[in-house]
Amino acid sequence: MPRYHTLGKIPSKRHITFDNPNGGLYQEELFGTSGFAGMSSLIYHLYPPTVVSEVKRLEDVTPEIAIEKNMQALSFQGFSVPQEDDYLKSRKTLFVNSDLHIGLAAPTAFSDGYFYRNSDADEMLFVHEGSGTMYTMYGELDFSYGDYLIIPRGTTYQLRFDSEANRLLYIESFSEISTPRRYRNDYGQFLEHSPFCERDFRLPKNLTTHDEKGAFRVISKKQGVLWEYTHANHPFDVVGWDGFNYPYAFSIHDFEPITGRIHMPPPIHQQWESAGFVVCSFVPRMYDYHPKAIPAPYHHSNVDSEEILYYVDGDFMSRNNIQKGQITLHPGGIPHGPHPGAIERSVGKTHTEELAVMIDPFKPLAITKQAMDLQVDDYYKSWITH
Repeated sequence: MPRYHTLGKIPSKRHITFDNPNGGLYQEELFGTSGFAGMSSLIYHLYPPTVVSEVKRLEDVTPEIAIEKNMQALSFQGFSVPQEDDYLKSRKTLFVNSDLHIGLAAPTAFSDGYFYRNSDADEMLFVHEGSGTMYTMYGELDFSYGDYLIIPRGTTYQLRFDSEANRLLYIESFSEISTPRRYRNDYGQFLEHSPFCERDFRLPKNLTTHDEKGAFRVISKKQGVLWEYTHANHPFDVVGWDGFNYPYAFSIHDFEPITGRIHMPPPIHQQWESAGFVVCSFVPRMYDYHPKAIPAPYHHSNVDSEEILYYVDGDFMSRNNIQKGQITLHPGGIPHGPHPGAIERSVGKTHTEELAVMIDPFKPLAITKQAMDLQVDDYYKSWITH
């Protein structure tokens, strides 16, 4: 989401001296991607961010694959993921390909003992249950039910939860996560037909400068391996910053649905895009208003992509016996569509209260062993009528 933002104190020009009134210079850091050609921000620290006293390799967390090649409709009970005290240990990766990892987490806490940095991937956290605050060197972002948190790769952060009841859907994307290009003009501004605008995005606030020395543990993930860096200075020793590369939040409840006289295709629900997938937000909305409209989706074949639906809330009209937190996976190359009776039930309905997140990867997904622990038996047979 290209939008300039700044917090705190910054000098009048880039790459010039910026005097610290306590002596010396503030330390400038360029935080960016794509070899100086991508999104970037300039950050001003009290101390050099490079002072590291120890580096340790912790563990390889590369997901173990149960099904490498899948051609079967599958479903999984996401709320069966057990709660765990630690944020990182609670993350269970379920589906993977070379573009992204998709998983669930049910942390009761983050752990005050470390900070986390994903050096492999941009992260999208969707908050299904819980609330709290994300702390970064850019400032704070409050979050609650229905929020998307977009965290650029390399961002060091901590999550502080308000309670122990937290459930998150997450994506690790190996390319940048952004809003759809078709909703932006040549200057990056959202167009009038976009289902959201700049006012809907929440940017970092409350920049706090931590002037602390000690041994600060930052756990970094790189190539599927967790590394522990011990920094001599607090990672959030920032006095100011500006630029385009920073974490931000968006509530699914602020997505304004696009509706039509007859059934509209899934791209109207698109919220995010990356090089290898798109993410859609299905939100409460009015149904189609042609007198003979069928609000339920038509049968369709995802020849060029997989389809994952994560059910958040409400009665999802195209599926039978779906629970909160349930996931369905419909692989590319075979048709799928409404469950028996869904088409007939939808006729004459005027609106829906469904809430769901859809992820469409463009490459086939492998299924992890952790996902198989959550599998719903014989989901592919659920279209059989008796």
